[in-house]
Amino acid sequence: MMALVIGGSGSGKSSYAEELAVSLSSPAAKKYYLATMQVFGREGEQRVERHRALRRGKGFLTIEQPTEIQKAVGCMEEGERVALLECISNLTANEMFQQPEAKPGAQAAEQVIQGVGLLGKETAHLVVVSNNVFEDGICYDPATMEYIRAMGRINRALAQAADYVVEVVAGIPVVLKQGLNWKGQA
Repeated sequence: MMALVIGGSGSGKSSYAEELAVSLSSPAAKKYYLATMQVFGREGEQRVERHRALRRGKGFLTIEQPTEIQKAVGCMEEGERVALLECISNLTANEMFQQPEAKPGAQAAEQVIQGVGLLGKETAHLVVVSNNVFEDGICYDPATMEYIRAMGRINRALAQAADYVVEVVAGIPVVLKQGLNWKGQA
């Protein structure tokens, strides 16, 4: 089962996604937190510490995988696995801009979509966190607009594939899709 949790910055989507992943986990399941953020500077360090504090005591094993998210499967133990992927916007930016020349947005989007698809097949439950895009109505430089378009492609593909899609707005989860395969409770 795959769930997509989207929302704006500071919306509460991370907290909701963590609670969802915990609620989907059986006592025998291994819970994995797939961290995609590359830490730059004090602000990044503070954000990582805040997320670690939120997860403390919930039993997550952290796998840092800023690119090629499908490789995280090789770091997981056999058996029932629940994974929380945080987050698609960092993963996409890393895939597009980590090398000397930016990767085309369509290519990065396809790589992310395929990697998440593989994770979904290799886990009992996958909770994916992503950000809303195109909400501010501002036109940015060409590279940023290509990134935003790639995020839009990814969010649409993941929402279509997901069994459950929820947008968190000001801490309130708004269910957008609850498919026939949805067995979880949030």
